[in-house]
Amino acid sequence: MKLSVILITKNEAFHLQACLESVAFADQLVVVDSGSTDNTVEIARGAGAQVIQTADWPGFGPQKNRALAAAEGDWILSLDADERVTPELAAEIQAILALPQPAEAYEIPRKSWYCGRFIRHAGWTPDYVTRLIRRGSAQFSDDLVHERIIVNGATGRLKMPLLHYSFRNFSQVLNKVDLYSTLSARQRYDRGQRSSVGKAVLHGLATFIRTYIFKRGFLDGWHGLALAISNAEGSYYRYMKLWLLEQDAIRDNETRKS
Repeated sequence: MKLSVILITKNEAFHLQACLESVAFADQLVVVDSGSTDNTVEIARGAGAQVIQTADWPGFGPQKNRALAAAEGDWILSLDADERVTPELAAEIQAILALPQPAEAYEIPRKSWYCGRFIRHAGWTPDYVTRLIRRGSAQFSDDLVHERIIVNGATGRLKMPLLHYSFRNFSQVLNKVDLYSTLSARQRYDRGQRSSVGKAVLHGLATFIRTYIFKRGFLDGWHGLALAISNAEGSYYRYMKLWLLEQDAIRDNETRKS
């Protein structure tokens, strides 16, 4: 069985070399890049990857489907540039490929890094993500953000973790909260969802309580508290931006009528 590894990138020079080195055992590397201005493309080509450069940005789901379409292996491993396949996980994947498998896809437990340490609780560990799929048995949803893999068939689970170096510092946290809340608000608005200031506050509060209390983020100390707050901020901003989109639409309608 042949294995293809697919990634989408934009300005991922800091992470990409280590990510691609961790999957050197793969038969094919596919990188779909959307306008990097650093040396991401050169790093990918230097690692032997097939690089596809795109001029537009259709959203995370459609962009990953472009990478999926270019994969030629019997099995496909989808990664983000800030993720690493450990030697133990590599061995487990290779063992999967060597045997007949009843599943069409596999979830992988993920350990995520937050500003200086791996988070052990708060819903982050184990964070099972569907990443290994049989070619032709799955595709990504068309979501602008928080895309998911839609599998036609059974999904199994691997045991060895995937390492996710998600946030090196708090500036990255704030930038991602801003970007993802904007994309999520637009996606929800286009699907007919609406919000209010009160709903935004309640969602933010509920997210904090769920992350810090029910998912035991408090066991991760100050990092767990910081994570719970940033999760709450992301939820609050998502629904506030959704409400503001509605207010903008109302003002535009009033302006056209006057």
